[in-house]
Amino acid sequence: MATELLDIEPHELKFVFELKKQSSCLVQLANKSDHYVAFKVKTTSPKKYCVRPNIGIVKPNSRSDFTVTMQAQRLMPPDMQCKDKFLIQSVVVPSGTTEDDITSETFAKVDGKLIEEKKLRVALTSPPSSPVLLPVNGEAKQDPPSEIHLQRDRVSPSGAENIPPPTDAGDVKGFETAQDMEQDRAIKSNVSRPAETVDGIKVKDAMQFNLAKDSEELKSRLNLMDSKLREAELVIKKLDEERRLSTQEKDMLKHELEVLKKGINAKRVQAGFPLLFVCMVALISVVVGYYIHP
Repeated sequence: MATELLDIEPHELKFVFELKKQSSCLVQLANKSDHYVAFKVKTTSPKKYCVRPNIGIVKPNSRSDFTVTMQAQRLMPPDMQCKDKFLIQSVVVPSGTTEDDITSETFAKVDGKLIEEKKLRVALTSPPSSPVLLPVNGEAKQDPPSEIHLQRDRVSPSGAENIPPPTDAGDVKGFETAQDMEQDRAIKSNVSRPAETVDGIKVKDAMQFNLAKDSEELKSRLNLMDSKLREAELVIKKLDEERRLSTQEKDMLKHELEVLKKGINAKRVQAGFPLLFVCMVALISVVVGYYIHP
């Protein structure tokens, strides 16, 4: 293409280096074309930096930006030299595309798709509040803040990359496609997200997301089991109450049955002629017999 898809400022990321303190750098992207442009940020040191956001959409004739945060470091780099690099990929996407529509295939170099790539170097500067003082002729001399640019020499096998001196924005032979951070986009939070890796370095944020997801699933399962346990306890209490009522009714029926049996036995005892009636009949029979047979 005759012109670049995105104008990127600055061309070099500068961080004020202080031990155990974070430092941030703002990168601005300008889209002067009439197309929607998607971008993605990669780095050679994903554990060292956080990028928010690391993917996005720049609408036609508009601007967007992202923030790169260098995590607090415990050791001073030798001679304030930094070998880290960033890679910004950009590609034209259909009109109306949103961040949620960006997938790993968006930046795949297939079917002649043009993926514009630009590398950014990293420079470290000393904080103005803590200059380096060197004694000169008995007096303190204040050196200006040192600004060490990224060396172009090849890094040792233990380094994160092996990149020749950059000659053009499209020359990215030293970079390899890293794994996409699509899982990070599923977490809509304000927490900074580590940039993607370059040279095959894996993204640690994917593991953190998986742990958080597993934790949420475990919590939901525990809540579900707790609710089921409470329901079971209620059912058991209800069954115990019904059993108690059933026992009471059974006892009452037994008592009523015993009362009925006693009543029936009493009636049986009272069956036949009363003794007084029999005596009267006998007396009358004797008197009648006496009169009939004097």
